[in-house]
Amino acid sequence: MLSLIGLLIAAFMLYFPYEWCRFKNENEKEFGLKWFMTKKSVLDVIICLAITLIPLTIISMHWPIKYGGPGPHHPEFLRALDNLGGGIAAAFIEETFFRGFIQTLIARYTKNNYFAIFITSIFFALSHLVVIRGWMRVATFFPGLIMGWLRYRGESVMPSIIYHAICNIWAVWWAPII
Repeated sequence: MLSLIGLLIAAFMLYFPYEWCRFKNENEKEFGLKWFMTKKSVLDVIICLAITLIPLTIISMHWPIKYGGPGPHHPEFLRALDNLGGGIAAAFIEETFFRGFIQTLIARYTKNNYFAIFITSIFFALSHLVVIRGWMRVATFFPGLIMGWLRYRGESVMPSIIYHAICNIWAVWWAPII
């Protein structure tokens, strides 16, 4: 039953922004829901990944064992495959909903893109507490800021999806909370 509820929530988060645009006669591109990458976006994603994942990898290699470290972890094949698939799917679903839909609506209402990125990142971090409790889940606020900036700068959710998916793939082997 819990899996069905999760599937329904995921479907809502992925499809509702598109239905909203259709119902309100909104341009999907304004919500970043037309997926594309420019050369600038590709470079932005690469730079953001280097700035975040290189230090996090070093930290993970020295993370205390009692807190799930040090990385890399070696999950069994099926668990790794499950985590990879879930992480990539989560990137598409969460970025469509949070960065495409919520961030755009907040930016429109407040007329301030950076405030919208900040507030959306708070909602994003809090949503992770629903799935798994623990203070480390709130740390998703910080990559949320980066993903919000990538969506804003790239004018599409695709840069934030790519960044999010690669971070989730990294987490399968390196994150101390998996």
